[in-house]
Amino acid sequence: MTNFLPVDEQLDLLEKGAAEIIRVSDLKDRLEKSRETGIPLRVKAGFDPTAPDLHLGHTVVMRKLKHFQDLGHQVIFLIGDFTSLIGDPSGRSATRKVLTREEINQNAKTYTDQVFRILNREKTEVRFNSEWLGTLGFEGMIQLAQKFTVSQMLERDEFHTRFQNEQPISLHEILYPLAMAYDSVALKADVELGGTDQKFNLLTGRELQRDYGQQPQIVLMTPIIEGLDGVQKMSKSLNNAIGIHEPSQEMFGKLMSISDELMWRYWILLTDLRQSEIDAMQADVAAGKLHPMEAKKRLARTVVAGFHSEEAARAADEIWARQFQQKSDDVEGLEQVRVAANDLGRDMDGRVRLSKLLTSVGLAASATEADRKVKEGAVRIDGEVFRQSHIMLNCSTRLTLRVGKRAKIALIE
Repeated sequence: MTNFLPVDEQLDLLEKGAAEIIRVSDLKDRLEKSRETGIPLRVKAGFDPTAPDLHLGHTVVMRKLKHFQDLGHQVIFLIGDFTSLIGDPSGRSATRKVLTREEINQNAKTYTDQVFRILNREKTEVRFNSEWLGTLGFEGMIQLAQKFTVSQMLERDEFHTRFQNEQPISLHEILYPLAMAYDSVALKADVELGGTDQKFNLLTGRELQRDYGQQPQIVLMTPIIEGLDGVQKMSKSLNNAIGIHEPSQEMFGKLMSISDELMWRYWILLTDLRQSEIDAMQADVAAGKLHPMEAKKRLARTVVAGFHSEEAARAADEIWARQFQQKSDDVEGLEQVRVAANDLGRDMDGRVRLSKLLTSVGLAASATEADRKVKEGAVRIDGEVFRQSHIMLNCSTRLTLRVGKRAKIALIE
């Protein structure tokens, strides 16, 4: 028997960062019932071990799983060693490369090693879906396939688009949502977590549970987190990711390079603070009680401490502060360039293109070079890495601009 917090207090943490919950009213009812009976909810999240190394984007769903765990519910970390043989078609315009059993087993071991940096190993139920899918057999798969029609499968955005474009859809891909849905039946899941790109699969699980006489699971979807550039989704291939195995100092520095706007999204999706606590911090920044940089440093310390240690986070903070202090204070003797604000031009939102500013002060030979330096993270404004293409400028503004080792002071008039 478990003593649970009041439902409103649980929802303060569980709803934080959720892109969509189907349905919130059902989740409240299920939470109320668990309080009355003392029986925890069974909360499932499945992960196909298709890649061995995780970055912070992969941990958003894991973090939400931890929130349920912290509240006393039973979380199930499901490793899709069987579904990996198919390959999830979510977000794909072509059939995935099929992994070998050896690759899957090796990746699965890496996943379990990494996930317990977030979840409590002793309180986590780890399952492999080969337990039930591997013994289902051809007859069982035929019976499972009878539950859905081809037209239902073609309603899936990826399949519909590929069908319209006359691109191939392999039969085994259509089996994927059926197999994933059967996971929910086998585990008798009360709640299933997944990214917004998993919506079709998650809803299929609800339908199949109904067919098997189970109460349909609640679906909680988390958003796809943006990478360091604040625009595209976090991805190692896009060079905008933070790997969870990166050294503490490197992780800290990357987190300090994000924009103030993206910082709040990271607070929501990458930490265990409740939404009410984040709202209070954001209000303090808006009121001038807390400097945005200090809020960002708290974020960086929190994330680094979670994957390394409190001591490592403090050390990374101190090293970064010394480097930043050097770069921000070392302005003696820098060339000062006066720039007329009217000559820079502005977009509809009143922002100036950063490449225009950098070329105007002579820190880039062309707009193309300036844009490339921004993407590489080689541009600093007043000591902070700046990765956005535009900047809001006022007249009578003084900025210390650095591109690589070159620096100048821009006086905006």
